[in-house]
Amino acid sequence: MSKFSLKNKVAVVTGGGSGIGEAISLTFAQQGAKVHILDFNLEAAEHVVSQIKKLESSAEAHKCDVSNQKNVFEVINGILKTENINILINNAGIAHVGNIEAVEEADLDRLYNVNIKGVYNCLKAVIPSMKSHGGGVILNLASIASSVGLSDRFAYSMTKGAVLTMTYSVAKDYINDGIRCNSIAPGRVHTPFVDGFISKNYPGREAEMFEKLSKTQPIGRMGSTQEMADLVLFLCSDEAGFITGSNYAIDGGFVTLNG
Repeated sequence: MSKFSLKNKVAVVTGGGSGIGEAISLTFAQQGAKVHILDFNLEAAEHVVSQIKKLESSAEAHKCDVSNQKNVFEVINGILKTENINILINNAGIAHVGNIEAVEEADLDRLYNVNIKGVYNCLKAVIPSMKSHGGGVILNLASIASSVGLSDRFAYSMTKGAVLTMTYSVAKDYINDGIRCNSIAPGRVHTPFVDGFISKNYPGREAEMFEKLSKTQPIGRMGSTQEMADLVLFLCSDEAGFITGSNYAIDGGFVTLNG
């Protein structure tokens, strides 16, 4: 048996159709898990499922708006009719750039609904089943923004701070039910979102801005989605069975070495 095997495990990955979520979904499948990808973009989720099936692994795509509790419960309960959920990855999230003066009420509501309420909805849908089946593992995507002040990230930082404290709360409340809950705090990761942000805001200066943003990490580059997925794999594996209520920085030294 190889280390970090997820054989016979069933995992739910929100936002699994792209970026970090896609890397997590593919990595979990490679390690033997059956993966349920929940994504607002069903086409993207189905594309990842098709990649997983080429690996001769099992996966299903589900269109899901994590901010809609009824939708979340319908999808999760549909999965639970046929199998238990062993792992929940709360990855789905959206970003916003701006200080408090640039954040309108609609922006705040949108960020809250996806990044906070979306995590709450998935936790609430999955935890009762985990309790009744002897436990499980929950991994939330926090951010360096949950630990340090970042310029022009008022609304985003608020939501990721909430994700971090939800992680601690769930870990504390359900430790005796065999449920482990941790989070990771990525720094800047090279995803399609980053490329889109640069091309939209700095047309003609893409290479320059990519280099500039990369150097904000002390290590000198952005992280890769696969590096995020590998840490998530470890924390969700049986080898990490002694770890709960922890937040893991994976940020190229940003939080501790930028002082």
